[in-house]
Amino acid sequence: MTFTLTSNDITDGGVLPDAQVQAKGNTSPHLAWSGAPEGTKSYAITVYDPDAPTGSGFWHWTVANIPADVTELDTGAGSPGGRLPMRAIQGRTDFGQAGFGGAAPPPGHGPHRYIFTVFAVDTDALEVTADDSGAVFGFNLHFHTLAKASITATYENKG
Repeated sequence: MTFTLTSNDITDGGVLPDAQVQAKGNTSPHLAWSGAPEGTKSYAITVYDPDAPTGSGFWHWTVANIPADVTELDTGAGSPGGRLPMRAIQGRTDFGQAGFGGAAPPPGHGPHRYIFTVFAVDTDALEVTADDSGAVFGFNLHFHTLAKASITATYENKG
């Protein structure tokens, strides 16, 4: 079985809807996954923009410690007032706070890719906190990922 990620809100290869754009909706999308490998004890999610003019990309969302029996997050789960599973923890985005941060490329910078990735993890809990950056989440995931699946969508702020 192949590990896959799907969404009712975003499409692989498509353009992000306004709901997932910071200035227009700033709402985390619905995500669902299936086909996790044997030994999966939890899940993590990241949203990363490799095209940000920073030299290191831009982290828009990090979530870890999603229990293994959870295979779907509702639209808005990572937004203020959203409902994540009890053990799940959101890390600090490059906006400086925990929680989902929608697409926000600089005006006229061209299209940016937003890579939504779910990770099947071999431990119940990564050692991360709400103050940890995407780089810290990524470092921990490097040592505990069994499989990953992604959806990549684009957005351009034509200003």
